[in-house]
Amino acid sequence: MRSFAYKSLNKAVAQAIHRYDMISEGDRIAVGLSGGKDSMALLRILQERLSHIPITYHLFPIYIDPGFTGGFADELIRYCEKMGYALRVAHTDYGIIAHSPQNRENPCFLCARLRRKRLFEIADELGCRKLALGHNKDDIIETLFINICYAGEISTMLPAQEMFEGRFVIIRPLAFADEELIRRFGRSRGFPEFINPCPSAAISKRREIKLMLSELYRGNKKVKGNIFRALSHVKPEYLLKS
Repeated sequence: MRSFAYKSLNKAVAQAIHRYDMISEGDRIAVGLSGGKDSMALLRILQERLSHIPITYHLFPIYIDPGFTGGFADELIRYCEKMGYALRVAHTDYGIIAHSPQNRENPCFLCARLRRKRLFEIADELGCRKLALGHNKDDIIETLFINICYAGEISTMLPAQEMFEGRFVIIRPLAFADEELIRRFGRSRGFPEFINPCPSAAISKRREIKLMLSELYRGNKKVKGNIFRALSHVKPEYLLKS
């Protein structure tokens, strides 16, 4: 019997996949794993959906190890093996480079850019045109505020986005799923806990925005839903001219 957390998460994933036409018959989909609950939930829900949907696709999990001491690549490999997947691991020094004295201002941006580039390279090697990432509804809202506060623009992540003139498509099947729902799903599936060794994990700009938004949500439970709906109800005529 499937849990309530699974049914709720599967509903949110199905909504995102169908609305943005994310997955087609025979797709080879690279799945970017980070060791966090979101990407692990993404791999698991995409795997479990195969048993009760009318199409078939193939999943190829990839982990880009940023090179910090205390990494968990071996444990993640074993976890994927239990699911029936051979995890492709790329050992890099991207995290070290991003935190070097020459790049103190924004290590997260450089590290993410380097890891994303490597993900595309490996996806290409595996014959995957689609790259699935574990960003959820909270991530999309937080990115909106990060870009407003630190980049001076109104933009966020897209649930589905073509890259390199359509050569690749980034898909985010968890785009309509709340972080708390994903956390409950992870508990129901017994996800292992991996400690993020990145020195910026607890002090990033995303963390600051997350704390700010949590205060807003605490005051009014409708705020998160209103912000998310606002992203598809934009009135350009009421914005300033560039």
